[in-house]
Amino acid sequence: MDKESKLPFTSHLDELRKRLIACFIAVGIGFVASYFFKEALFDILMSPLKTALRPGDTLIFTSLPEAFFTYLKVAFLSGLFLSAPVILYQFWMFVSPGLYKKERRLLIPIVILSSFFFVGGALFGYFIVFPFGFKFFLGFATELIRPMPSMREYLAFASKLLIAFGLVFELPLVIIFFVRLGLVSIDFLKRNRKYALLIFFAGAAILTPPDVVTQVMMAAPLMALYEISIIGAKLFANKKPEEKKTNEKKPDEKKPGEKKSE
Repeated sequence: MDKESKLPFTSHLDELRKRLIACFIAVGIGFVASYFFKEALFDILMSPLKTALRPGDTLIFTSLPEAFFTYLKVAFLSGLFLSAPVILYQFWMFVSPGLYKKERRLLIPIVILSSFFFVGGALFGYFIVFPFGFKFFLGFATELIRPMPSMREYLAFASKLLIAFGLVFELPLVIIFFVRLGLVSIDFLKRNRKYALLIFFAGAAILTPPDVVTQVMMAAPLMALYEISIIGAKLFANKKPEEKKTNEKKPDEKKPGEKKSE
């Protein structure tokens, strides 16, 4: 950490305000651009549900302004995903003063990887989790009980899962970052796999609907990402002081008082 990078608390608040304003502007631009395609975007978002619905079943809206506000929320959700690289960039730039110069060089790759994992998590939820989850819930329909999901309810359900999967897929970067800062160690991660598994299932139970299938489909990738995090931490973790000294020591370097072997 550089001495010149240390700022007073008020400067940190001012920096945070600037970063948040930049994020809001990016989301606003994404929202305006997405609003022109709101119907097409909602149709794409609804595609996994349409394949699970029975022929003749459709979505409904139960109040006059519901469709209008649903389209607004769809445009906002799309704007959020479009501006994800900007938001992640602003976040890492905000924490960059606490990093060494050599670590700041990794910010651009970190932003790219953060965006990749966030979008990848959302796509995993859309293509893998949604079809299985919708079939499970709609499987309770009978001849007397027909599903009639509303636009508002479906959007709230879908957006919650998409954002949740996008965020939890950031796990490798978060763990590697904590290891770099020395907050956790690789040995600590290895010893506490069973507790991590418990936390993942508990978090999946909170973030997903109350069914076992969806919870497992979130917890299982998290365990895989946890193992990837350990591998990544080994590659990018700071070397211990004694390891650095060992690497810096020359092969022919002798201890004080040691005679040179003939």
